[in-house]
Amino acid sequence: MTGALFEISFLLAAPFWLLMIFAPGRAVTARVAASPLTVLPVLAVYLAMALPVLPELWTAVSSPDIDTFRDLTALSNGAGAVWAQVIAWDLLLGQWMFLEGRRLRLPPYLMGPLLVLTILLSPFGLLVFLALRAVRERRTRSGSGLPDRAGDTAAYGR
Repeated sequence: MTGALFEISFLLAAPFWLLMIFAPGRAVTARVAASPLTVLPVLAVYLAMALPVLPELWTAVSSPDIDTFRDLTALSNGAGAVWAQVIAWDLLLGQWMFLEGRRLRLPPYLMGPLLVLTILLSPFGLLVFLALRAVRERRTRSGSGLPDRAGDTAAYGR
C-alpha cells in the first residue's frame, strides 16, 4: 500500500504540471495555477503516510539531526511522507513560478523547460528562475516598458 501511495503522490500533481508546461496560454491553466487547492490530494496522501509514523516524524522535526531524519526515512511510510511533502511543496513552487513568469511575460519556451527542471530538481529550478526574475525585473524598472499584469497572455498564445 505504501508503494502505491508513493507513486500516487506524483500522479496527483502531474496534471497540474502538464497544464503549466504544455498549455500555458489556456485560461484554465491560469485559474488552476492560482489555486493553492491543487495540493490537497497530495496532502491527503501525505497524511495517510505520515499518521502511522507520527511519533518518528515528530521526533525528526522537533529535534532535527541527521540520525533521526535517517531513522524516519528508513521507514517506508516515513520516506513516502517526506516524498509527498516534497511533491506538494514543489507543486506550489511551480505554480508560483508559472504565475510570476506570466506576470513578467517570460516566454513559454523558457518557462516550460524551467518548470521541468523544477519538477526534477526544484532547488536548481528555483535558483535559475530567481536569477531570470531578477534580470527581468531590473529591465522592467529601467524602463523597458514591459507590462506588470499577471493576466496578460500575449506571450503565451492560445
